[in-house]
Amino acid sequence: MKEGIQRRLPIGAEVTAQGVHVRVWAPKRRRVEVEVNSGYSELEQEDAGYFSGLVSELASGGRYRFRLDGDKSFPDPASRYQPDGPHGASQVIDPSQFRWSDAAWNGIEPARQVISELHIGTFTPQGTYAAAAERLGALRDVGVTVVEIMPLADFTGGFGWGYDGVDWFAPYHPYGSCDDLRALVNRAHEIGLGVILDVVYNHFGPEGNYVREFSDGYFSSRHHTDWGDAINYDGEGSAGVRELVLSNVRHWIEEYHFDGLRLDATHAIYDDSPRHILQDIGTTARTAAGKRSVIVAAESEPQDARLVRPPARQGYGLDYIWCDDFHHLALVAATGTRGAYYTDYAGSPQEFVSAVKRGPLYQGQFYSWQKQRRGAPAWDVPRWRMVFCLENHDQLANSRDGRRLHQLTSPGRYRALTALLLLAPQTPLLFQGEEFGASAPFLYFADHDGELRGLVRKGRLESLRQFVSMASDDLSDVADPADRGTFERSRLDWAERERNTTHLALHRDLIALRRDDPVLSATNREIDGAVIGPRGFILRFFGEDGSDRLLVVNLGHDLPLEIAPEPLLAPPGGGWTRRWHSEDPRYGGRGAGPIESEVGTWRIPAESATLLAAATGA
Repeated sequence: MKEGIQRRLPIGAEVTAQGVHVRVWAPKRRRVEVEVNSGYSELEQEDAGYFSGLVSELASGGRYRFRLDGDKSFPDPASRYQPDGPHGASQVIDPSQFRWSDAAWNGIEPARQVISELHIGTFTPQGTYAAAAERLGALRDVGVTVVEIMPLADFTGGFGWGYDGVDWFAPYHPYGSCDDLRALVNRAHEIGLGVILDVVYNHFGPEGNYVREFSDGYFSSRHHTDWGDAINYDGEGSAGVRELVLSNVRHWIEEYHFDGLRLDATHAIYDDSPRHILQDIGTTARTAAGKRSVIVAAESEPQDARLVRPPARQGYGLDYIWCDDFHHLALVAATGTRGAYYTDYAGSPQEFVSAVKRGPLYQGQFYSWQKQRRGAPAWDVPRWRMVFCLENHDQLANSRDGRRLHQLTSPGRYRALTALLLLAPQTPLLFQGEEFGASAPFLYFADHDGELRGLVRKGRLESLRQFVSMASDDLSDVADPADRGTFERSRLDWAERERNTTHLALHRDLIALRRDDPVLSATNREIDGAVIGPRGFILRFFGEDGSDRLLVVNLGHDLPLEIAPEPLLAPPGGGWTRRWHSEDPRYGGRGAGPIESEVGTWRIPAESATLLAAATGA
């Protein structure tokens, strides 16, 4: 690369003081030219398979491709935008043209957050960045502090979840322009919301992926994933691949001001290098953010605590782990349905107590569904580093019809589980519309044509057949992922937010309690719990000077306790007062009297949650 060229990132097309400078990694090629308006400008070959040069024919907004070895032309693997999709030409984007107003924004710390996951295409009727920006205030008003956006890396077709992205630097073009996305993040910061982006570094999508034209080193010959070839992070040529990924991390945080990333399926990111790529991702994200605080969350099927341990303790130094065990046991408790990956959960009170106290339920025990041990000890991990949820994109869609939890269980049980999610010390995650009782399902949709369309539908049906309830059924009624109607059915109806006032009040009040109560909001509070009945359990949050809180949850029938040989029920000096209960008519409940009598016997209402406070600390 010529001296004097000041680039932000090592790859892609960038507007510099000298003009548009282009740099690409193409070690399998001898000659690379930039194609602009049917003309060609040859790039200078560097060491290690790079080609670079100034292209006088290009300016901000200009379109280009790379012609390889004088033959076919392809889009830039580090393209900043694909206005016509992955098969079209790449576009030069100058991020400095956007005028940010978030200079005072300091970012987000991982503790004490409430996350809402959303999919841009179905979050609003318009399905655009601009429309989503207009709805951010509704999330802030209910108490959400961080928005987690499902993947945006460009992919083929008119709709999809985003996990089959192929142009990792280019925001999905049907949602709007690059500056539209920047405006969404800027608006979030203006109203006090953080925004993190879901990114996929474990595979490329099956269509529109041209990286093999530039190098065979992108993919591993030793590792494989459920979605195809694994990304090569530790073999020959992996230096260029690692640079692509770490440049992508910088790109989203520097050029779009994202407040962090959620890393998809980290258990499928294989790296036997001395320093794992996940550790480098975390370090790069923090460096890119400068004075801002950012968070990096990791999805991990085994809920690997190593992800969030500091490097000094052989960890990767990330911030959150998605903990699916809580979702699985909650669904079993709510519906009674077991099967497939729900097999190893009973939905019992002890499981809830253990999950709140310890996070993952499986920390090395035998897991019958996988026919092997699962997980590893995580006792040392702070509770807030675990992300709990009752709904997310995967778990809703991994069903016959994508129904919401409130449609699958009783209202009382749903309210009690929501209270547990939002008052527990773990970091809660809501899925779009959950806070107002959305009726829209979230289905699996992917706009593919031809043979790929049939393969995707077949794979989806095979996945559903792992559940006993669907193993022998005729699944012809299951929505076709490639049908546009499947995508449109998943869109939120925002009029429900005005109608479903009980759902909204429930979530708003619980989040406010979580935020404002001095005991519940403490990140280092001591917690203990006990089983008090067939479907009942308690969690005691210990405060300073006896200002304890007691969460009483009963997912079964009315529970009378004529005898109470459980010390955690014992009141502080001034006794207990009721702080909140799920049967309040404002939430659609039927009302409830005191759960402890004057003489000390208890009667806990069916399918309810009650928060008690020490009278001295209420």
